[in-house]
Amino acid sequence: MTAEADFDDALALLAGRRITVLTGAGVSTDSGIPDYRGPDSPPRTPMTFQQFTGDEAFRRHYWARNHVGWRHVRRTQPNEGHRALARLEEAGVVVGIITQNVDLLHEAAGSRNVIDLHGRYDRVVCLRCGHVMSRRELADRLTALNPHFAPESVADIEIAPDADAVIEQTADFVVADCPVCGGMLKPDIVYFGETVPRARVDAAYAMVDEGDVLLVAGSSLTVQSGLRFVRHAAGADKPVVIVNRGATRGDRYAAVTLHAGTSETLVALAGLLPAALEEAHQQR
Repeated sequence: MTAEADFDDALALLAGRRITVLTGAGVSTDSGIPDYRGPDSPPRTPMTFQQFTGDEAFRRHYWARNHVGWRHVRRTQPNEGHRALARLEEAGVVVGIITQNVDLLHEAAGSRNVIDLHGRYDRVVCLRCGHVMSRRELADRLTALNPHFAPESVADIEIAPDADAVIEQTADFVVADCPVCGGMLKPDIVYFGETVPRARVDAAYAMVDEGDVLLVAGSSLTVQSGLRFVRHAAGADKPVVIVNRGATRGDRYAAVTLHAGTSETLVALAGLLPAALEEAHQQR
């Protein structure tokens, strides 16, 4: 194990190997979506599944906030880091991406083999009957139910990675129910207190096994949901490289930890790794 390393150490470990990538909120900060736990992030108290389902007032407040926030996420564009990973996949260097983000920016950048571990912001699911609808369709319904609610007029909005936003006046907001059964609608996102579907976890483990090395980009690995894949890779004697601004819970499992921004690091890797993989193939 090493302490904080430099770019050359990370490059040496990744060169010539097929890479599975695990990404977190730090990959999307350059797209304008703040990180939950970055060094400069304000303290946050994440919403739990129990709060969402058990408190009607809390749920109403959440949907009003989300009605503002999802519009911002929908307008965001992939950054150079997302595009670099897409190029690395196209070149055969990256076998796939496991992302803890729900913003779909990897897909928008052109990455094809992506596991959205915590769900995706653009869908809503009924907790009673399982009906799935688009977030855009729900936005139209919420707008019709709340004609006097003007998201664009709310000042000082803080956008969070789950398409949430901070506003105060939500007491009169009307929440939409499932159009099929009248049940409770919830974003198709895994909240704290929920578990990631088993099939999705198994697919992620298989993706880690497919690669020669695991690259973690922009995640503090604070929650077990992502940390387990680092432990899995280390347990299989696969090298782990972590690129993140600040320490992570997975540093003790890493062969290399690079305290740096993800966009510039991934762009630099995208310029060097395809040739290194091709050279490795020629030597075999």
